[in-house]
Amino acid sequence: MIDTLKGTLFNIKRFALHDGPGIRTTVFLKGCPQKCWWCHNPECFNPGISNGIGKQVTVNDVLREIEKEIIFYDESGGGVTFSGGEPVAQAEFLDALLDKCREKDIHIALDTTGCVPPPTFNSIVDKIDLFLYDLKILNEKDHIKYTGTSNKYTLENLETLSRKRKNVIVRFPMIPGITDTEENIREISVFISGLKGIRGLDVLPYHKTAAPKYARLKIENRMTGVKPPTEERVKAVVTKFESYGLKVNLEQP
Repeated sequence: MIDTLKGTLFNIKRFALHDGPGIRTTVFLKGCPQKCWWCHNPECFNPGISNGIGKQVTVNDVLREIEKEIIFYDESGGGVTFSGGEPVAQAEFLDALLDKCREKDIHIALDTTGCVPPPTFNSIVDKIDLFLYDLKILNEKDHIKYTGTSNKYTLENLETLSRKRKNVIVRFPMIPGITDTEENIREISVFISGLKGIRGLDVLPYHKTAAPKYARLKIENRMTGVKPPTEERVKAVVTKFESYGLKVNLEQP
């Protein structure tokens, strides 16, 4: 059954250094329930193969690519990171990949929005070593406006990880005028500072490198005219998060 199971990828990135500890292979699965205005991977919106983007692969196809870098994982404390899109949107395929990686004792990180039904999310939780968990907006109305989905599942699944004392790094995309408001920063700080298992908070300032993709794919770019935050503004936001006792890491593009 696993040998014939297929999923859809749009990229495999080797020697990744910002998707978890050590040297990693990042596997990007296509499809995402969210359509964030600032998404840097708009080519992953569609779960199928469109505009020539995407490739159907078997579990063993992906595993062979992952295994090529095992020596680097062992030497650096790295492993594989499953990203997207939303990797859990392809839950059956992801689950099979997780089992194969665990058989090989490969460290597994999951870059996720948590925007999937809790029963689906819970089915893979205990197979992940580290969660890189996107947390964008606490206000549900604003979350719907800017991502196209409710944040109900995102918050519920993060609370589940906390109860289970899983290793979690929260990732906060700092988007000028949208996620970096004083109210949102305060609400996120209060929320995650009350959770167990949160190892840190990565702040990811907005950048414009994805703009050409929107033009090429003929997708409306809602961030046209929005400038990246200034260094002073980024420092102010980091300081604000740190004032709540959070361990903050600033990710640069």
